[in-house]
Parts: sequence; C-alpha cells; structure tokens
Amino acid sequence: MGDARVEGLRRRNHLGEKITGRGTTREIQSAHHACARILNMLASGALTRGGTCLISPVMSEYIDNLDTDSSLGVVERREFSFGSTEEPLVLESGRTLSSVTLAYETYGQLNADKSNAIVVCHALTGDSHAAGVYSEDDPKPGWWDIMVGPGKPIDTDKYFVICSNVIGGCMGSTGPASTNPETGRPYGADFPVVTIGDMVRCQRRLVDHLGIDKLLAVIGGSVGGMQVLEWAVRYPERVCAAMPLATTAKHSAQAIAFNEVARQAIMADPTWNSGDYYETGRPEHGLAVARMVGHITYLSDESMRHKFDRRLQDRGELSFDFEADFQVESYLRYQGNKFVERFDANSFLYLTKAADYFNLENEHGDGSLMAAFSRSKCRYLVVSFTSDWLYPTYQSKEMVKAMKKNGLDVSFCEIEAPWGHDAFLLPNERLNSLMRGFLERAAMEMNGGSHAF
Repeated sequence: MGDARVEGLRRRNHLGEKITGRGTTREIQSAHHACARILNMLASGALTRGGTCLISPVMSEYIDNLDTDSSLGVVERREFSFGSTEEPLVLESGRTLSSVTLAYETYGQLNADKSNAIVVCHALTGDSHAAGVYSEDDPKPGWWDIMVGPGKPIDTDKYFVICSNVIGGCMGSTGPASTNPETGRPYGADFPVVTIGDMVRCQRRLVDHLGIDKLLAVIGGSVGGMQVLEWAVRYPERVCAAMPLATTAKHSAQAIAFNEVARQAIMADPTWNSGDYYETGRPEHGLAVARMVGHITYLSDESMRHKFDRRLQDRGELSFDFEADFQVESYLRYQGNKFVERFDANSFLYLTKAADYFNLENEHGDGSLMAAFSRSKCRYLVVSFTSDWLYPTYQSKEMVKAMKKNGLDVSFCEIEAPWGHDAFLLPNERLNSLMRGFLERAAMEMNGGSHAF
C-alpha cells in the first residue's frame, strides 16, 4: 500500500464532536472519501494478495500487514482465574462451573484514581488480542489495531484498555475445549450453555480483580455490542459511557435462522461426534461451511459485487464441474478453511446460541425495551451502518428511542459505508472522530468537568 494512500486513511475529521446532546438523535452523513479510498485500493490490487482480498469480514480475523501507524508494539496475554467447588460460578441456566479462567490483555496505564479504564468487548469469534503484536516479527496485529493504540481513537496514551476472551470461547478462556475437572477430559458438549449475561458477569469479576470500581466506557461491535448493552443495564453504577456499534438488543428471526444453519452444518459433520471429537479429529468441513454462512451475513451486496461480481477464479471459462469456478466461491472456501485453523467448532455452537438467546427487553425489562433501559444511567453513542443487513439501522433506532424515552444522554449516527456488517472493523474517519470526541466528553464528565487523565 502506497504511503499516500495510507496517509489518507490516517486523516481525521472532528465534525462528529458536535453531535452529542441530551435526548437528541442525529443521523450524520459519513466520510464518503474514506470509502472511496478503500474502493480505489481494492481496484488497484493494493489490498489483495494472490487474488484474495485482505479486507475480509473480520470478526476476529485480521487485515494482514496493514500499516495502522502508532502500534502498541509487543503485548502480552494474561489469565485471571476464579471459582472453586465451594464457590462455583452459577450460570443463568442454573448450571455451575467450579473453575473459570479468562484470557485478557491490557493496554496503556491505569491512572491514580482509576478513572480511565475502558472495556473493549469482542465480536462473535473474536479474542482478547485487540491491538499490538505478540512478537516483533508477528505479521498480524490485534483485530482492532486501527482503533486502539497511541494517538488512536481509543488512545492508550490516555486510557487503560481491557479486552478479554468471553467465557465459552476457545482463545484462552474457559470453554468446551477446556478440561472438565470432574473427568480430566475436554468438556465438549457437556459444557453448560452460557449467555451474554454470563459473559458480562465474568468480565465484571475481572474488572473487580483489577481494582476498578467504575469504567469510563464499554465499547464493542456486533456480539460485542450486545455485551456493551448488558454492561450498561446490568451494572448501571459502574459504567460512565457505552458505545454499542453495529448491534441489536435481540436477534431477529433471520439472524437466528442463519446461526441455526451454521450450527447444523457443524453437527451434520460425522466427525463432530456429538461434541466429543478432541481425540478423534475435528469437524473441519462442518465448521468451514458454518464460517462460510457467517461470512455471507457480514458482507453487503455492494461489497460482493465490487470485489467479485461474477468473475471467474483462475480460469477463462466455466469448468462444468463442482470446483470453484467463481471468485466468490474461492474466497468463501479460503475463509472457511482459514477459520478452521484457529477456532473450535463447539465454541462456535455455544457462542452463536448465546447471541440468539440475548434479549435485553425480556431479561431486564419484562418484555419492554424502554423498561430495560430505565435501569441504565450512562451516556450512549449508538452507531449503525447503512449496508449492515444483519443488524440493520432500524434495530439501532429502536434502542435509541427507548433510551430517549428514559431521558438518557444518547447520540446516534448512521454511517454510510458499503462493507456491510463488518464496517465497524474497517478504517472509517467518521467512526474515528465520533469515538474520539465521545470518549473525551465522557472523560471530562468522569473527572467532574476537568480534562485530566
């Protein structure tokens, strides 16, 4: 990628700082030129390698070797464990876990009065590695390295950032691939079903462990945004500001349907073996197909048409067999196979089920979204994207309406972006400026009006 094009992605627009107001809603037109730059990069091949687009639906994937400037450098993953046979973690299902481990990373420094802490919540198949690299020669920075770091919107020169892998995951936190202390073997399908509420309660234990009473902000997109909403409603006294991005207060029937197709792909793979496959071989084909289904929901028609259309892959004419004739077929197969290398099929089942179960209004409002948000006290910045058909803008507007009816300080922005649901993970000047301004105002409020960190 040429220096001029990279520099273009680094410029920032501070118009977004003007949109916050108590009980107000503004739909702000996004920075069209930022999207145009990315389109130009794709057209020129600057963001492709071997015919494969490097800007992929990320959901814990990475943009290989994208220069994001001011990286955190080398970071370290840590572990926090709690629970015992005498004091187990009681899940919302009623089942228990006697021992729980959370993998987490922190960036920046916690200030003296512990008022600058931000929790970043990852999406469905994400992990605790939000920013930085694990070694000097690591080509893959964390999944939100464009947003977290020195001088970036979540500025680690100012803020202390915490990101943990959710319970039920497979990136260091307790999940179905973990050892069941009662059997000495992986839990597999014996692992209890977990919820978004269970995930957030575990995160709260981690925050307690770090000695933090109140968070400056909780930020996350997609399933991470569900965790943000849960934090704000479940622990209203502990959150100053919340930023749910590209998310929803409950899954639509369509979203549940796509997840069920993905789960069935895994469970129909004979090697799944009712979840007991850790010693006999993983259900790689089923998991790859499940990932392919997910990728389709993360993209938009416009982005797929621009990148692939009906172009053929490495051939001049149709093969008249069942090989990958089209570029989009090759891309989906590549992403599915790549995903199998790093993710556990059982975790995929559990995490999609947790997302499907999430229903903020039922859990906290007796069926009313307005009643659910009556528990909340923090300020909000809600962001949606025009091309996101998985969690479309009307779902964000429903949340904003319920927040406003409770007199909450809420700002709303629908960003025009062609990339579909995953737009929150890609470079966007509008999102940068909105997040930067929102956090600065939250920090002033947290510090009683003074802008000190």
